[in-house]
Amino acid sequence: MQTPPQPSPFTSEEIQRYKRHLVLRDVGGAGQQRLKAARVLVVGAGGLGAPMLMYFAAAGVGTLGVVDDDTVSLDNLQRQIVHETARVGTSKVESAAATIGRINPHVRVEPHAARLTAANAMDLIGRYDIVADGSDNFATRYLVSDACYLAQKTLVYAAVGPFDGYITTLKPHLKAADGMPNPTYRCLFPEAPPPGLIANCSEVGVLGAVVGVVGTLQSTEVLKEILGIGEGLVGRLVMYDALGARFDTVKYKWNADNPLSGRSASIKDLSGHLGAA
Repeated sequence: MQTPPQPSPFTSEEIQRYKRHLVLRDVGGAGQQRLKAARVLVVGAGGLGAPMLMYFAAAGVGTLGVVDDDTVSLDNLQRQIVHETARVGTSKVESAAATIGRINPHVRVEPHAARLTAANAMDLIGRYDIVADGSDNFATRYLVSDACYLAQKTLVYAAVGPFDGYITTLKPHLKAADGMPNPTYRCLFPEAPPPGLIANCSEVGVLGAVVGVVGTLQSTEVLKEILGIGEGLVGRLVMYDALGARFDTVKYKWNADNPLSGRSASIKDLSGHLGAA
């Protein structure tokens, strides 16, 4: 087995930059080194990806992969705070990389200006330690979830509605404390809703700050996973109701009949996603 590279010592500038982490009991120098060594893939440089990327950069996550095939449009700017007016028409991954570079020059950005598909998902996801799904459609969500399971990668998932949001952490490649498998995305949502049943934000709108709240919560869960602190959201779906100013939590378990990790699993690769996303 190849010995992993040893973390490089912090420079005096990094010590000053991260001192609020370094004095934090549950982070400290060892935790900051874990952040510096971490490789995180963010799927989507849109509403959820925007605050995540900015907080990951500020926290000193060493390598950020960003996958998105879209360009910045003027109507993105109401919520996608990683972009700005001058970048309308440019690649979202390049725009995000520029902002990240201004926030923290110590962070390496790996832009992937492509759509995540069955053909490239395993390769892209396999390069990273943890994945944060900020996509806005069910086809990509199921693809990311299945690929993370097959690649044995932790996935932090979130989604938003006009005034609400949802977040959970998926580790179905690991077992729970009781020896049972952890649940998958397909345990929580066995099937995607019929096309047209759930409108997207371009049709019904979304309050920009709601996306920021949920994306920030998502980034917090990713950082907790990297640091190995606190209680994660495996088997728990947190729901945010902005109009009611309320958080609720629903517990869910492994479904033995799910086709990905169930007792008679039928999904062995991503061939079922070909042409889906």
